[in-house]
Amino acid sequence: MNLRFIDWIWHVRGSVPLAPGQSEDEAFERLDPLFRQGGTTHDRAEATLTFTKKDQAAQDKMSVFDGGVLAIENRGEARVLRYHLTSRALLFCFLAPLLFLAFAQLTVVINKYQKPDSPASESAKEKAKKDEVRPLNPIDKALGAPAPEKPDKDKKKDKDKDKSSPTPAYVFAALFAALYVIGRVLEDRLVRNLFRKRLHEAV
Repeated sequence: MNLRFIDWIWHVRGSVPLAPGQSEDEAFERLDPLFRQGGTTHDRAEATLTFTKKDQAAQDKMSVFDGGVLAIENRGEARVLRYHLTSRALLFCFLAPLLFLAFAQLTVVINKYQKPDSPASESAKEKAKKDEVRPLNPIDKALGAPAPEKPDKDKKKDKDKDKSSPTPAYVFAALFAALYVIGRVLEDRLVRNLFRKRLHEAV
């Protein structure tokens, strides 16, 4: 299976043009502060920079990414910075909805097998017999025994309340799905703007 068709889920790729006349050294020098954060290690070889992050701080502007490669390439007369970044956080947010949907379906199956026999399956006579309140024996009545209570119809409702609901799992699945979509689009734009700002800001 070619992972290229699915790795867009947790991989972010893009490119940013360098300023006119900007050299490789100058470009990487401008980007260098981004890779001198806590938990970040990086290595540069000519026109390529490779980095990894571990236990990165929340203040790190690239904390959502765990590693990646930045390379400066020629595109005609212009030069561009091409980047390829990976993020376990994006992968988790993508897989979480699938996990919660599985929990919801499992809950539905369990409730189905725990469902009591339907009243419709009982005959009218059997149902009437169950609901029938038998009169007290004359002796019990003389002794002052309390009259038998009618069948508690609320017991069935209580049993239904005891069943697990798949609704919370559906809610969490929707939340993580929205979080992934927003994060995937937002992080793509943020990192592109971050690189562009670093490469083109006035010194």
